[in-house]
Amino acid sequence: MPGQFEQYGGRHVPEPLEEPLAQLAAAFEEVVPSEEFQERYQYLLKHYAGRPTPVYHAETLSERWGTNIYFKHEDLLHGGAHKLNNTLGQGLLAKKAGKERLIAETGAGQHGTATAMVGALLDIPTKVYMGRRDVNRQEMNVFRMRLLGAEVEEVTRGNEGLAEAVDAALEDFAGNMEETHYLVGSAVGPDPFPRMVREFQSVIGREAREQVQELHGDLPDACVACVGGGSNAIGLFHAFKNDDVMFYGAEPGGKSENRHSAPLSKTEQDEPEVFQGMKTKVIDEDTTNHSVSAGLDYPAVGPEHAALQELGRAEYHAITDEEALDAFRELSEAEGIIPA
Repeated sequence: MPGQFEQYGGRHVPEPLEEPLAQLAAAFEEVVPSEEFQERYQYLLKHYAGRPTPVYHAETLSERWGTNIYFKHEDLLHGGAHKLNNTLGQGLLAKKAGKERLIAETGAGQHGTATAMVGALLDIPTKVYMGRRDVNRQEMNVFRMRLLGAEVEEVTRGNEGLAEAVDAALEDFAGNMEETHYLVGSAVGPDPFPRMVREFQSVIGREAREQVQELHGDLPDACVACVGGGSNAIGLFHAFKNDDVMFYGAEPGGKSENRHSAPLSKTEQDEPEVFQGMKTKVIDEDTTNHSVSAGLDYPAVGPEHAALQELGRAEYHAITDEEALDAFRELSEAEGIIPA
């Protein structure tokens, strides 16, 4: 099955979606490696997005914690997050395929903003689905999306969060496949989306691998990243996959045993479930997906992360809301960097 990561991933969709996704996979495999595509994509990464982003040695925290800590500064990318790496790539692919509209889901609003930016840049009408709960707590990003010309639709079903926004976007895509590209924001969903997102986000790790060796003289012992769906994490990890470097993912441990979004670290699951077109690990039915971070309250995880855990290549640990906020304050006060 395409896009398989051990027993995870794949393309588990209703029959009407199979052919459009197969066509998208074929276009991805043919167009993205081409010289024409890469020339334009690399130009935009450099001159529009502002790559490469720097790696910074956090001297105060390194001294405090007794180890060398380096940050990959994706917050300095145009738009304020890593999301633009992916939206530029998928947007160019959609333009090449002649798609007439872009749709996307968003939680914190960063992916929605990055999609709206690319829609404006490439002159493609854009619609973003966002849970009402997230709209209310991320008003500035909603303002930015609309300022960039995107339509933002509030999703009022269920938990009114990221998972429901994904459902709404998938329904739109299913009904408008011919003219619409669904610009998935994380390494989740049916194939080829996890592979596409990893491809476009892997610039993070390629740069970081070179930069940390320049600064430190060697490869790091470990790579650490937060994991909701897992796009920034897989983008960092992928370049180090053949190195003696351990991977650690910080999952949203939430408030309690039944209010979290940590399927890898707080959920006992013998077999993967089919969720939103992929086989992966999902939180228990009696658990409400929750995180203090709007972009991380996703009830599942990208299939490649589930595979990395199963292979012992990566460890995933639940970080509570309180622990995350404590680290947020410590980083801000120690290094003068306010994290996302």
